[in-house]
Amino acid sequence: MGLFTAFDINASGMTAERYRMDIISENLANMNTTRTEDGTPYRRKVVTFQERGEKTPFHQVLDERRDRYSNKTGKYSGNGVKVNGVYEDTWSEMKMVYDPGHPDADENGYVLYPNVDAVTEFVNLIDASRGYEVNATAFEASKSMAQRGLSIGQA
Repeated sequence: MGLFTAFDINASGMTAERYRMDIISENLANMNTTRTEDGTPYRRKVVTFQERGEKTPFHQVLDERRDRYSNKTGKYSGNGVKVNGVYEDTWSEMKMVYDPGHPDADENGYVLYPNVDAVTEFVNLIDASRGYEVNATAFEASKSMAQRGLSIGQA
């Protein structure tokens, strides 16, 4: 793996985690939005990632690693990560809250609120933040190794 490949992998991870943090922030900002442009409550969004470049199934990677330790040839080289998509959360239920004074209340006084849970979003935000930090630390380590290699070459 080349030096710039390591930089590219770390940068792709930071970009993906930053995008994930943006979507989580959007979820938190809209946690009380009961009416969107289409007239329905806001629906929580979820970001998914996938490996960039060639798709390598986990079992293939595992088999190649096993082959490597049994003196057979096997190779795995990651190319970073990319955002696979942003999907609406259709598996968790919307919140039904009794608030007869709300303009979006039904005939029984209930309002349908988004399926955004602040605790879940903050946990996901911490997770994305840690993922970003890990990639930034790895980027700095790669940069430090490159600088050290250049200084050794000058001596």
